[in-house]
Amino acid sequence: MTTEQAAQFAVGSETVDYEVMHGTEGPSVVNIASFYKDTGMFTYDPGFTSTASCESKITYIDGDKGVLLYRGYPIEQLAEHGDFLESCYLLLYGELPTMDQKQDFVNRVTYHTMIHEQMNRFFSGFRRDAHPMAVMVGCVGALSAFYHDSTDIHDPQAREIASIRMVAKMPTIAAMAYKYTIGQPFVYPSNDLDYSANFLRMCFAVPCEEYKVNPVLARAMDRIFILHADHEQNASTSTVRLAGSSGANPFACIAAGIACLWGPSHGGANEAALNMLEQIGTADKIPEYIERAKDKDDPFRLMGFGHRVYKNYDPRARIMQKTCHEVLGELGIKDDPLLEVAMELEKIALNDEYFVEKKLYPNIDFYSGITLRALGFPTTMFTVLFALARTVGWIAQWKEMVEDPSQRIGRPRQLYTGAPKRDYMPIAQR
Repeated sequence: MTTEQAAQFAVGSETVDYEVMHGTEGPSVVNIASFYKDTGMFTYDPGFTSTASCESKITYIDGDKGVLLYRGYPIEQLAEHGDFLESCYLLLYGELPTMDQKQDFVNRVTYHTMIHEQMNRFFSGFRRDAHPMAVMVGCVGALSAFYHDSTDIHDPQAREIASIRMVAKMPTIAAMAYKYTIGQPFVYPSNDLDYSANFLRMCFAVPCEEYKVNPVLARAMDRIFILHADHEQNASTSTVRLAGSSGANPFACIAAGIACLWGPSHGGANEAALNMLEQIGTADKIPEYIERAKDKDDPFRLMGFGHRVYKNYDPRARIMQKTCHEVLGELGIKDDPLLEVAMELEKIALNDEYFVEKKLYPNIDFYSGITLRALGFPTTMFTVLFALARTVGWIAQWKEMVEDPSQRIGRPRQLYTGAPKRDYMPIAQR
């Protein structure tokens, strides 16, 4: 990072200078940390869309060019040539692992996948029809009650143990949440399987028959995890950092991130895209819905198109499209009506002047819902899978925040528009 004294703010008759900070990629930022002290005013930025809340070395997005980098590596290369645990190592430690480092990391994760046996009873406290995300929020938050030996955020070893535990145990908890909601017995993890294959087995195996993991489906699951592992300072990641800035233990911070992800404007977008495709039904109805989407007075919206950050084609969408075809092909689903609608809708939208002008390109949610449904997951599990994958990104961001000596507790300010100061009046006089 480099800095220079370049930005000037004219406030009344005075001019105040602020340093401009330059990162390795992306827009420069004006350091206004002392703005209130210097001027007596706050800046106003609803949604923090023009505010850099931290300095980070983990993930970079160029929305205009459609670029997503994990520690400098393009997401396309990691998803095509690597695996999820390799990406986890990269996000956590900053570099791709050597063969020995990879083996050590895989072993540490593999042998931490079981959860405390008493946690099994925790699940029985939920209603049988509880939403899996509600179960996830509760169970992940409860990890601090079972693994309080790794909650000291000032101890590097405790931080490391907590990080490994969460990456390792999240698939087990997610699978247990799924099994609980469908009334099937829990399936313990198997140390003989890789991360994604093990997760599929915990979700879909039953004690009464042997379950063999399909390698094509396991690879698709692994790729989905890679694509969702981190995404810069989004709402849930910012939530994790904000919670962590208070000194909260890592399990509580990740539970806060899961709760934020549950929102339909964040983690629930792939489910919304799938529901939209089902609403359209058949390809011949697409023109009708395209026209409805263009009508600002019509409540219908095309879900899975456009992105808060990407103003170009979402780089993850191309990989997800390929993965979707691989899964449907492996399962023999050649005439999936939803895929037919999705393909035709994408074709029309990419060539329609209205969508091109507004840069409403398909995003990852456009294809992921179809793929996850084909893998056998109900829509209620889609956001759970998102949380599972994003856990490593949250942890990497949390660790970076805790280890940053300049980090302070988060404290956004406000523009107050309520009643001015007034005196209390006794109730008899009101």
